Amino acid sequence: MTATATSTERPPTIVLDAISGMALSAAAANVVMQLSRLPVGHGVAESTVESGRVDKHPVKRGRTTLSYIAVAMLGDEDERLAMRREVNRAHKHVRAKEPVPYNAFDRDLQLWVAACLYWGTEMIYTMLYGDPGPEQLDALYRHGARFGTTLQMTEDMWPADRAAFEEYWTESLGRIEMDDVTRGYLRDLTDLRFLPAPVHWTLGRLHRFLTLGFLPAPFRDELGYPWTPRDQARFDRFARLMAATNRAMPRPLRAFPFNVYLWDVRRRIRRNRPIV
Repeated sequence: MTATATSTERPPTIVLDAISGMALSAAAANVVMQLSRLPVGHGVAESTVESGRVDKHPVKRGRTTLSYIAVAMLGDEDERLAMRREVNRAHKHVRAKEPVPYNAFDRDLQLWVAACLYWGTEMIYTMLYGDPGPEQLDALYRHGARFGTTLQMTEDMWPADRAAFEEYWTESLGRIEMDDVTRGYLRDLTDLRFLPAPVHWTLGRLHRFLTLGFLPAPFRDELGYPWTPRDQARFDRFARLMAATNRAMPRPLRAFPFNVYLWDVRRRIRRNRPIV
């Protein structure tokens, strides 16, 4: 049976739990994963659409990305359609023929990006709440197709079940690749070099530590940074603290800032304002 995720009903509880503000600590790691496919990496690193570049407009890019995730996973079908139109408008300029061909409308690459977002969502949920049960995992996985179907990815492209997804993921790990352009771009992102010097000097090492901790080993190795057993032990302590903090917060606070971005998108739609 092919996975589907077009219901307009309230998202499953596991989805509401997984879309946690704690996921922001893993945001850069997920970007590294997405851009580890060479066409995606070049498409972003060499994009001429400056308004969507995190190294040029980090606040706007952050709002756009978090709004997309909020709408894709928590929005209704009309809101997803509005988001698709807006993202398409921005993506029509993101394409290149040389040195690495790339087209932001490539559905296979959208599947890869959606897979990274889903993988990250499942990882965060497991860190915060432990391993989900089979029915919970199935609900989260089916809903995760919305990461891609809110763009051009068709539902039948989403692997049919979690086992099929694991096969796709394992095969895709053999296709990750960085060159000097994409590795340099992603190392700058990891170290926050695109932000003002005081921010880079103050938070760069912590941001690199968290980014590397959330990355699976193949991506970390491709990025070219070392990671020791001591680093892993420190990161495991951070993960336990993150889970404890999450449990202590009421749901609206756990959902911040995704709940605020969803509210903002709905407000912008009502007022006929751009949402990207």
